[in-house]
Amino acid sequence: MFLDDIVLPASTIQALCDRNKGVGADAIISVTIEDELLRMRYWNADGSPAEMCGNGLRCVAALAISKGLVSPGTHSVKTDAGILQVRWDGTNVDMVEAQIGKVRVAEQTSTLHDTLFYEANAGNPHALCFVDSVEAAPVLELGPRIENDAHFPNRTNVEFVEIVDSSFLKVRVWERGVGETLACGTAMISCAAVAHHLGKASYPLTVEVAGGQAQVWIDEDGYSWMQGPTAIVYEGHVNIEQQDSCE
Repeated sequence: MFLDDIVLPASTIQALCDRNKGVGADAIISVTIEDELLRMRYWNADGSPAEMCGNGLRCVAALAISKGLVSPGTHSVKTDAGILQVRWDGTNVDMVEAQIGKVRVAEQTSTLHDTLFYEANAGNPHALCFVDSVEAAPVLELGPRIENDAHFPNRTNVEFVEIVDSSFLKVRVWERGVGETLACGTAMISCAAVAHHLGKASYPLTVEVAGGQAQVWIDEDGYSWMQGPTAIVYEGHVNIEQQDSCE
């Protein structure tokens, strides 16, 4: 993450996100102040921009408050998917909350590569299917094929959803421009929204991905929220002009 409002070329983002030669990440997020609001910009590991990232939004709140960019409390964040709210009191790192937005669930379904997919948009596109077991789901085989299918002209995130019970979902995520990822907030709320829309689940929901669990619910205005943990795991300085130079 960067606290400088800089424009990064795709090659720099790819180098920074490289887990063997760079810092290693699924994405790069810049955090700045714009028009007296927090401003979040997001790039996938392949260098392509994305509209939003739910877990990234929670990380923005935690980083901005931890670094004194804003005070603890509730703040508005400008994203490419609109202005969203974050909440954190600055103490319990398991209780960072983010308003992810309104999820639009498409009425139509699509059968792609012999699999029934539901579509949703949480500020970015998602295609998801239900499976008996996420452990056995063909994520690595089917994920990239669906992401790049001609049905999705701007590509899509792909999710494989196991309904454990009406209050608990397990999800594996193939993230657009990244590959299989440990967590994706917009994927988690999209899966929750589709499961709820189909009468398969009720809010509040616990959604589990490979990276952990988060609580998902809908507020009175129809906005999805997530609550879950954050942690600063690495701090350093990168010379952007010399991408291989890291402190």
